[in-house]
Amino acid sequence: MLEGINALLAATVLFVGGHFFLSSLPVRSWITERLGPGGFRGTYSLVAAGSLIWMLFAYGAAPYVAIWPEVPALRWITLVAMPISFVLVVCGLTTRSPTAIGGEALLDTPQVPLPGILRVTRHPALWGVAIWAASHLLVNGDAANVIFMGGFLVLALGGMQHIDARREATLGAAWGPIKLRSSAVPFAALVSRRTEMDWAGLGWWRPLLGLVLYVVVLVGHRQLFGASALPYVLM
Repeated sequence: MLEGINALLAATVLFVGGHFFLSSLPVRSWITERLGPGGFRGTYSLVAAGSLIWMLFAYGAAPYVAIWPEVPALRWITLVAMPISFVLVVCGLTTRSPTAIGGEALLDTPQVPLPGILRVTRHPALWGVAIWAASHLLVNGDAANVIFMGGFLVLALGGMQHIDARREATLGAAWGPIKLRSSAVPFAALVSRRTEMDWAGLGWWRPLLGLVLYVVVLVGHRQLFGASALPYVLM
């Protein structure tokens, strides 16, 4: 039984640790000097994709080992949290950002764009992943889910700090205006009035697409993942 759990743990450590290790400045610089930027991106993508595939297979094959009992009422938290997660991920992935892979190129523009969702947080997609992982941890107290969801939660929350630290180290003064006009913590820059909401940059289709995808996954959750995501009273 523990062999399946150990395989998932190893895959998760490789997936999460590989992201932080390869993207650290010394390792990234060493690989880039020898393989070039394209070689680094290829190496990074290969390790990330390979470890993720292993992680998914190991998760599917892991046995059920209960750590804490399920609390049915907590399903309501997940039901409310997931639309927010989907909207953040969709908005984040469809908005050009200086914190995204290759986003350094935006610094060459006269004014670094921080449109739409980036006024809420400069890491919208990672916050979406963090909300997804944390909300699923609440309702899945078995070892496989704790390792799987916990790995994504560590990657998302740690990734924000890692990206900010790396950008500040490599960009120097150029990072100052981005840091000033945005925030890692959602709504912090808006509340402190360091920026104003850019509704035009957000658009209507991004949140709508996120909500549509949420409904599709919610309806097809049993077929896709083998279990309903609805609270028991709605099933």
